[in-house]
Amino acid sequence: MKTLLSLMALLSAALFANAAPPTCYSRVLSLSKEITESFKELQTSKAADSCVETLPRLYLDIHNYCVLAKLRDFVAYPRCERVLEVSELKEKARSLYTIMISYCRRDLVFLTDDCSALENPVLPPIEPSIIES
Repeated sequence: MKTLLSLMALLSAALFANAAPPTCYSRVLSLSKEITESFKELQTSKAADSCVETLPRLYLDIHNYCVLAKLRDFVAYPRCERVLEVSELKEKARSLYTIMISYCRRDLVFLTDDCSALENPVLPPIEPSIIES
């Protein structure tokens, strides 16, 4: 019985050690990916009307210092206030901006300040599939 209890305690300790809370960086990274995906879905959805087409392009790279200005501009964009999906997306962008400038201010490292890279992102090439014969 003691062996079983000690084994359970050991397994519980191992689970708690692996269940660390998310870091500031991981939260910013996941939220930026979520926003980028939501923006892509919004552009291709049936709800995309003329105002959605006029929204500023939203490609987020949290390692680029210009992402802060990009988020500010997107949140302040005056059109599409009545489209629910756009309002939700703006709220997520506002949250990301707040996290980046206040909570994670000291934890983030910007590797570049190339604003044009956010306007015209260079995406990694797609590897051709290997055909086995």
